Amino acid sequence: MTTTKQRRGRGRISGLVIGVAVAALAGMTSAASAARDAQPTWRDCAGQGTPAGMQCAAIEVPVDWAKPDGLKVELDLARLPATEPAHRIGSVLGIPGGPGADGIEDLKRAADLTELGRRFDLVAYKPRTTVWREQLPPSCMQPGTSLLDPQSRKEYKAQAAAMTKAFKECQNADKTGLFAHMDSLSAARDMDAVREALGEERLSFMANSYGGVPATAYIRLFPQRIRAMYIDGVVNHALGWPEAQLQVLSVSERGFAGFTTWCAATAACALHGEDAGAVWRKLIRDADRHPIPTTSPGLGKGELTGWQLKTFGYMNDPARWPAFAEAVDKARHGDGSGFGEVILGNSRIWAMPGALAMTCADGRGYTGYAQLQKFRRQARKISPNLGGGAAMDALGCAGWPLPVANPSRPLPTRGLPPFLGAGSTWGDYVWTESFTRMIPRSVTVGYDGPGHALYLTGKKCPIQHATTYLTGLRPPKPGTICPAE
Repeated sequence: MTTTKQRRGRGRISGLVIGVAVAALAGMTSAASAARDAQPTWRDCAGQGTPAGMQCAAIEVPVDWAKPDGLKVELDLARLPATEPAHRIGSVLGIPGGPGADGIEDLKRAADLTELGRRFDLVAYKPRTTVWREQLPPSCMQPGTSLLDPQSRKEYKAQAAAMTKAFKECQNADKTGLFAHMDSLSAARDMDAVREALGEERLSFMANSYGGVPATAYIRLFPQRIRAMYIDGVVNHALGWPEAQLQVLSVSERGFAGFTTWCAATAACALHGEDAGAVWRKLIRDADRHPIPTTSPGLGKGELTGWQLKTFGYMNDPARWPAFAEAVDKARHGDGSGFGEVILGNSRIWAMPGALAMTCADGRGYTGYAQLQKFRRQARKISPNLGGGAAMDALGCAGWPLPVANPSRPLPTRGLPPFLGAGSTWGDYVWTESFTRMIPRSVTVGYDGPGHALYLTGKKCPIQHATTYLTGLRPPKPGTICPAE
């Protein structure tokens, strides 16, 4: 298992090495040089489900890049060497989502990499967030509070204070040192250490989902090291988290309109013959006054408020509409079990300090109650049926006790190559397209169907566009849409 450790002696935690203090920037440079000089030793990977020819290795990077002689963390690497080495172009590094997803597992389960793998080494790694996830102290897995949508500044501060207490308990229990260093700027420096260890001047990248945040950080720090970048359903960190949430709400509101139209025309809908939108809005109002009891097989008993119901999601996929209608019908009769597993699970995760520590340093929380109030007004205007409340994940981060190391801010784009994005027009296309719109000559391919991380899930049309782009650096024409498969 990947562990933090000393430079010598696996599995042990080191303190700071006594020596002459150096400036932070010089330290980062020397750490990167060490990664370059200590080339990894590649060996055949072992384990069930490992693709033939996959090779494994590991590198060490500083837990805190400003202290290169301090605590280290070991990151596992994997690669599938190019199958046509005489025509090899270079390496493609996958940037996994989550945060906390394992890029090596992504590489193992990727649906179709045959064509891309002809001319590229396909490289994956286990990010520091995954190392953290695998070593979470028990206190980091306990929710800090029961998240509620605060209706006053006093309630907001009390909830944030409860989360701050939970964060500090988690940090005190952490023996890895990673708690304070899981921001995406640190992750981007890890990515560049991988590049150095591979001996590549420039890399091509494939980022999916939350992987867009370390991808953005890498653009800030190492733009000259990017040969090409394919981004798939990524979060646009440069816009800021409230704006990203509003983008999703606009898509979900259109999905809700589609649901009500379908329900009016479909006898199989549990709300057929009624105004489904009116039923939903009444349910929300009633649940805010009198929460609905629910039981989850995995999470036990709970209660659901109207605010929580609006966080349920799944508005954009018609395949889920029948189950959603049944859940609404049951809930208005006092049974919230159709929503319970998802909502209680999300409520628990987004109050868990160990999970939030992987995102709060990227500025995911509200800056204060005033920003939350502004978000509510905007959300209510964009989505009357689903907006108007706080974003659950941002509420948890409101109690983050450390400085935000990687806040959202405008992205310098001069000198970058054109990027290629992909996303479902039913969901995350709006995120990805807002990202590529910042990069001159970049294009986002739309997929006219449900899905997320399209390359990993085997959507053939996006895969073909990604392969063509990464190989020849030629994005398709603007406005390209892939039909649903």
